Parts: sequence; structure tokens; C-alpha cells
Amino acid sequence: MNKPEIHQAAIRDVVFGASVKVVEPCNLYGCTIGDDCFVGPFTEIQKGVVIGARTRVQSHAFVCELVTIGDDCFIGHGVMFINDTFSTGGPARGRKELWRETVIGNRVSIGSNATILPVKIADDVVIGAGSVVTKDITTSGTYAGNPARRL
Repeated sequence: MNKPEIHQAAIRDVVFGASVKVVEPCNLYGCTIGDDCFVGPFTEIQKGVVIGARTRVQSHAFVCELVTIGDDCFIGHGVMFINDTFSTGGPARGRKELWRETVIGNRVSIGSNATILPVKIADDVVIGAGSVVTKDITTSGTYAGNPARRL
């Protein structure tokens, strides 16, 4: 019988600001987390991600490479960030040149189970729970739906 290669969830190579709270288990690696942040359990924050000061990332969130989140943000339970748009008709399969970045402004709240494709989101935006953000949001306000639209 074959044995699988086992990888443990871990916190490694992370730059933490002051007074950060992390609830384990979670998988954080190669990222930067600003002062006074909170990271809930069962969260993965990947290499190169930058999270601004006083931001809360709730449980079961997935923050992939090429994501930057501003200060004073709220990332709800189960929020998923996407960096692979399947631009070639299928997954990039590790071809990082096909991935795209996401930039979240300051004071942005993203509701539970929202999905954020590679976009830019302006400051002072609220994304409703379960929404799918497929395009840049350049104007402050509240957005919801699939695709997310301004209310």
C-alpha cells in the first residue's frame, strides 16, 4: 500500500505586526499581516499576501497569492479569493504568469461566502454575503448579487 506525502497546516515565514491574534488551526505562509489584525480558524493565507492593519479575516476564508487587503477591512466567514481566471479554458496548473492580482481598498467589508475574482475594489465598499465580484468596483457603496452590482 502506498503512503501519501503529508503536509501539516502551519504558520511559517509570516511577518506579523503588533498585537495580531490568530486562532489555530490555520495555514499561513509567506504573507504579511499588519498591526492589530485577527485571523480566524481554518483560514489559509498564502505567500505574498499583504493584509493591512486592523483587518479581520474570519474562519474558513481562503486568501490566495496576489491578494492585497487594505486597512480596517472585514473578510467574512468562508470568503474565497481567486487568482486563476481559467483564461486558457482550464486551470493554470501552476503557470503563475496566467494568474491575476486582487487589490482591496481600505474599510472594505466582504460578507460571508462571497467570491472575489481578480479585481480592484475601492475604499469604503460593502460586498453582500454570497456575492460574486467579477469586475472592478471603483465607486464606494454597497454591492450584492451574482455578479455583484451596486444597490
